[in-house]
Amino acid sequence: MSIVALVGVDKDYPLGKTTVHALRGVDLEIERGEFSVLAGPSGSGKTTLLNLIGCVDTATRGRVLVDGHDTAAMNERARTRLRLDTLGFIFQSFNLIPVLDVYQNVEFPLLLKRDVKKAERRRRVLELVERVGLKDQLRQRPGELSGGQRQRVAIARALVTRPKLVLADEPTANLDSGTGHAILELMREMNAQNGTTFLFSTHDPRVMDVAQRVIQIADGRIVETGELLTTASAPVAPAPAG
Repeated sequence: MSIVALVGVDKDYPLGKTTVHALRGVDLEIERGEFSVLAGPSGSGKTTLLNLIGCVDTATRGRVLVDGHDTAAMNERARTRLRLDTLGFIFQSFNLIPVLDVYQNVEFPLLLKRDVKKAERRRRVLELVERVGLKDQLRQRPGELSGGQRQRVAIARALVTRPKLVLADEPTANLDSGTGHAILELMREMNAQNGTTFLFSTHDPRVMDVAQRVIQIADGRIVETGELLTTASAPVAPAPAG
């Protein structure tokens, strides 16, 4: 069974006296273990689609199923549990907690889970903070970090719960080439070793080059679902020297 299924999904937003049709008749399935990309111009519906899958928003019409659950049929408590147990979401706006430092922001979702012991929480947090290159910023708060550093905190926080599905909205947009390369390698490793499903929205050709498939979206419609490759199509290109 696929981990994500959208059936006849529309999403409308009122804008004054008019209605914006952000998504129109979207049918899409994401298989477990996919490493795939949503691609399309700004305003095409990529972020809206991720928000529906991530239970951040609800569809106007149609069905959104995540890990076998019809999200529209769930109450808010059940959707919150689904987000916590199944999903990792990397937002464009980071959504970090300003009063918490790097360590605390990354640890936060593990505190909500309550079934992860303190020693295991610490091990996971420190491992990921080091992997994203922020061990020297461990006690800094978001306001003391650059945009790229905040993005890396958001990535570590999304991965620390070891979710089944990671949704990433332009995850490399604020990262230099070297850091972007390291982050993609980390995600590829999680995909290969743990079977974690990744769905990105991106304009970054580096991400598209390593995807198992590229799903094209335009004007709120899926225009090309791409051919699903058995493995990601290419190794992550290394950062240029110097």
